[in-house]
Amino acid sequence: MQQSTIKLSPSWLKVVGAEFDKPYMQELKAFLQAEKAAGKHILPKGSQWFNALNSTPFEDVKVVIIGQDPYPTPGHAHGLCFSVQPDVKPLPKSLLNINKELSEDLGVENHHCGYLQSWADQGVLLLNAVLTVEARHPNSHQNRGWEHFTDAIIQAINDHKEHCVFILWGSYAQKKGRMIDTDKHLVLKSAHPSPLSAYRGFFGSRPFSKTNAYLEAHGQTPINWQL
Repeated sequence: MQQSTIKLSPSWLKVVGAEFDKPYMQELKAFLQAEKAAGKHILPKGSQWFNALNSTPFEDVKVVIIGQDPYPTPGHAHGLCFSVQPDVKPLPKSLLNINKELSEDLGVENHHCGYLQSWADQGVLLLNAVLTVEARHPNSHQNRGWEHFTDAIIQAINDHKEHCVFILWGSYAQKKGRMIDTDKHLVLKSAHPSPLSAYRGFFGSRPFSKTNAYLEAHGQTPINWQL
């Protein structure tokens, strides 16, 4: 991938633009081109691969939520982790559990909606570790290079910003966030909101109120989690 062909906001190109010239990114580009040439359906659409970064400029990042890879169901993913397109019903089960915890935590009722764009617009970086997936084949683009790129994103936030909140749900996200400096940032860890694990510590973890309390304590505007 060449920087000139990447539709990425200038604020992010400044901090991670050099990644596009590295060998792993060239290999990732070749892989994605081959998948397309083979007629495979890649999600989300190409214009949304970097939606998380383009929705939340580097200077605006206050909160980071780390997901794994996009929803493999056509019509669901749009480049923000855990978020679905506005017309998707019923909502994915993990997202239903996120809404349930938000209701218990802050009394915010979002059961009607799973489109999290307004969170991203307020400084919540909704970052998947892997930015693409083959339709109907979860985890199909793991270990192809995206993880190196998203590690660089997390490292840049860790190194160049202060008082961000990192919300790490499940062991995958927690391993992904291993480089975060807990002296500079707040790291909130719990079980994943998946139905398989939500009752093992996600429910009752109160990440939304803890995030807002930390932001306010450091002179930042809290997130309005209501959709």
